[in-house]
Amino acid sequence: MQLDEAQDSTAPYRRLRKHRRFDLIFPVHLSFPSGVTVRELDAISRNVSIGGLLLAASDSLPLHTQVNLIMEVRGPRLRSTVRLQSEGEVVRVERLKSAEFAIAIECKRPIDEIENDLLAKG
Repeated sequence: MQLDEAQDSTAPYRRLRKHRRFDLIFPVHLSFPSGVTVRELDAISRNVSIGGLLLAASDSLPLHTQVNLIMEVRGPRLRSTVRLQSEGEVVRVERLKSAEFAIAIECKRPIDEIENDLLAKG
């Protein structure tokens, strides 16, 4: 029988996760509807899974906001920046410091790589 983490008295605040999370810190660009316009927000990933990501940002977003995101992955083993994209929904927002927020986004579909030739045309 598997112990449900929500009932584990040693970890009362941990939740059972569907997907493994990775502590990855990369720039993330969000775009989302705001009234009749589209707003944009730059953030930094704190952890990422195939089902979503946690961001740190200088501004907050309302719960259930639908977002498009592009994450730029860089590293010494990569020849160039890899751009990943997805769509998701804001499922949690917490104030971290007076000028920073944690924003949890649940992805509607797995995060995909953007083809480089599409970026050159856009």
